[in-house]
Amino acid sequence: MERVVIFGATSAIAAEVASRYAHRGARLVLVGRDPDKLAALAARLGDAVVATLEADLDDTARSEALVNQARERLGTIDVALVAHGLLGDQLATEQSWAEAEKVLRTNLLSPISLLIPLANLMQAQGHGHLGVMSSVAGERGRPRNYTYGAAKGALTLYLQGLRSRLWGSGVRVSTFKLGPVDTPMTATHRKNALFATAPAVARRIVEHLERRQGTAYVPGYWAPIMGVVRGLPEPLFQRLGFLSGR
Repeated sequence: MERVVIFGATSAIAAEVASRYAHRGARLVLVGRDPDKLAALAARLGDAVVATLEADLDDTARSEALVNQARERLGTIDVALVAHGLLGDQLATEQSWAEAEKVLRTNLLSPISLLIPLANLMQAQGHGHLGVMSSVAGERGRPRNYTYGAAKGALTLYLQGLRSRLWGSGVRVSTFKLGPVDTPMTATHRKNALFATAPAVARRIVEHLERRQGTAYVPGYWAPIMGVVRGLPEPLFQRLGFLSGR
C-alpha cells in the first residue's frame, strides 16, 4: 500500500493523479489552499484520503511543518507530488516586482521549500519518490512567459542537482516537463492541437512515477519539439514570430 502526499492537490491534474492513486488502494494526504475544493475531492476519493491539510503553499515558513504533518498522518511517505503552480500575468511581471515575485515564489521558492524537508525525510528513511511538475516553458525564454519560464527552468535545474545528490540513496526524483494542458489555469488561452487533457497528463505522470523515470516530457511529443526549439540559433529564433512573439 503506497502512502502518498500531494501538494496543490485540488488543481485539475493533481486531482486526477490523486484519483488514480486512490483507485490503486493508496493512502493519501491532500494539501491545498481551498478548503471547499479539498473537502469535495476528499469526498470523491472516499476512504483513500487519510487527511486534508489546508495551506497557502506560498507561505514557505510552514513548509517543513506541512511535510511533518503529512508524515505523521501517513506514518511514512512513499511518494510526494509537488503539483502547484501559477502562470501569472507576464506583462504585469514586467512592470512590478511584486507581481514577478508572486510567480517566482509559487513556481520556484515554494517547491524548493517543500523539497528540502521531503528529501531529507526520504533520505533518512532510505526510500521514497519525489515527483515535481515543471514545464517546457523552462526550456527557452520567450517574451510571452519568460518570468514563469525562468522559475520553471530554475526548478528543473534544482531537481537535476537534487536527483544527483540522492542517487544511490533509495530516493528517486522525477521532473515532469509539462506542455500546455487544458485546465482552468489556461482557460483564457487559445487552444491548439498541442494542448493535452488533464486526465491524459495525470495518467502519464503516474506511469512515469511507476517507471521511476528521472525526467519526462508530458505528453511525450514535447521531447522532439523542445529539442528543436532549444537548438535554434538565436537570430533564427528571433525571426520566428510564433516562438519569439507575444
